[in-house]
Amino acid sequence: MVRLTLIARVSDGLPLAEGLDNDADIDQYKTQAKSLFKRFSQQSCSNQPSRMSVESGNFVFHYIIQAAATHSAASVCFLTLTEKGYPKKLVFQYLEELAGEFGRLYGPQVDGATRPYPFIKFDTFIQKTKRLYMDTRTQRNLTKLNDDLAEVHSIMTRNIAEVLGQGEKLDNMSKMSSTLSQESRKYSLKAKDLHRQALLRKYVPLVVIILVVLLLMYIRGRFYS
Repeated sequence: MVRLTLIARVSDGLPLAEGLDNDADIDQYKTQAKSLFKRFSQQSCSNQPSRMSVESGNFVFHYIIQAAATHSAASVCFLTLTEKGYPKKLVFQYLEELAGEFGRLYGPQVDGATRPYPFIKFDTFIQKTKRLYMDTRTQRNLTKLNDDLAEVHSIMTRNIAEVLGQGEKLDNMSKMSSTLSQESRKYSLKAKDLHRQALLRKYVPLVVIILVVLLLMYIRGRFYS
């Protein structure tokens, strides 16, 4: 059974639409879903699998990433949460249906979105489609299950801790890189300051001596000539 559906822009994790659900039991999974979107935004699309299943307790996140069709468009992630026993064939067909309709309605507008949930009206289509996939024993869904979808068998399944753990490593690496960069700038400024002080210590006494000599020569020329 499909429990939660979220759609987000891959580049920055901006939520675009959501299958509204008042089930308080899945609030923690919404938080995990947003963490997944953040993790996706930290990786280039070329390094991110376009389809994956991510296990979390008794549930599984499934997602597909619809790559940008043109340079002016944006990649979009379609993610849903189901019980572990829900057939993978059906859930990815469900996501494909959402991706097709969403791309047709809003595809060119995604890149220009600036606020969260600009396409919240898409919830109507999500709810309608979700009802079609609610019962896996309907003739429609049994037919889909019998379809030979070879690519579904090759979709990777991983654990949520493993996936988000990589994101935390990326965060830590980013913070470490930022810290090293700041320390490098501080060291560079300190080195320049030390260099200036060394020049002052080296040349100031010489300048003072020259000034004193010039002053004495001036006094001698003025009063003793």
